[in-house]
Amino acid sequence: MSGIILPGADGALYPRNRDWHPPANTPGYKSTTFRAPKHALLSLGGTASELTGPTFGHSSLNPLDNDLIRNYSQDGSEAIGQRLIVYGQVLDENARPVPETLVEFWQANAGGRYRHRKEAYLAPLDPNFGGCGRAVTDENGFYSFRTVKPGAYPWPNGGNDWRPAHIHFSVFGHAFAQRLITQMYFEGDPMIWQCPIVGSIADKSAIDQLIARLDRHNTTPMDALAYRFDIVLRGRRSTMFENKLEGN
Repeated sequence: MSGIILPGADGALYPRNRDWHPPANTPGYKSTTFRAPKHALLSLGGTASELTGPTFGHSSLNPLDNDLIRNYSQDGSEAIGQRLIVYGQVLDENARPVPETLVEFWQANAGGRYRHRKEAYLAPLDPNFGGCGRAVTDENGFYSFRTVKPGAYPWPNGGNDWRPAHIHFSVFGHAFAQRLITQMYFEGDPMIWQCPIVGSIADKSAIDQLIARLDRHNTTPMDALAYRFDIVLRGRRSTMFENKLEGN
């Protein structure tokens, strides 16, 4: 599967530019040594079941799915941390909006800890923060959600490696098998350029597409800053997607 398939203006698919993405085996990002393919990749056409279903409907979303500040509240309180609005537009390679697309997002809490049973970082959990949500793009391809800024956290890659603040994104296509995954970073964070995962991307302009821009015009006064993060699904300047590195 080659990700979300979108035709160009003439109906043809744009070829993927593999130079835009880092190699699957990147020594500085140690776990790629075990995950990278050992043989040449094969191009397989999508089957009928992959291209036709199952799909997602609006009925499966709850009113607070795109509000990570409140959607896991245990006692009516809100999540602790710097409050943010994250929004953007999902586009194809010809800058056309992609409507009715399911966007999922997940992240660490303000202290840099995930709510996961295998989490090893000692930062405390926030009892009112679950760390995940979802939204469906509107008719113009826009999504938005409220959250708190995730904290940086250490990871066992090197002697003292830390992940910069980031939010994970998953974008579904027209069927369950069409899924792309990426990460969003925050403008101005110096730790972005110290991260071995980010360092595996050779083209700085590709990294720039993973950095959300502060948008003071869409903040909520006295409440939340806003960041914009657009996602381009395909083409020679597509957003860098993690699962493409493994041949998916």
